[in-house]
Amino acid sequence: MKAATITEDTLIYTKYEKARMIGSRALQISMGAPFLVKMTPEELQQKRFDPIEIALLEFNAGVMPITVKRPVSGKK
Repeated sequence: MKAATITEDTLIYTKYEKARMIGSRALQISMGAPFLVKMTPEELQQKRFDPIEIALLEFNAGVMPITVKRPVSGKK
């Protein structure tokens, strides 16, 4: 069995995958999950405590704990 390798292609997400990941993380944040990026109270005030904005910051920082499983072609 061949080990999975991470290539540059696997790190590029479609807009649908990105929206799903950010939306799922925003839901977690709104339910009380801890932030994965350090934010000062002033930064939180500037973002208006918006879970979607905070999830977007986490996505752009690369610390999003959510991944995407893509189907592998050729399997039956």
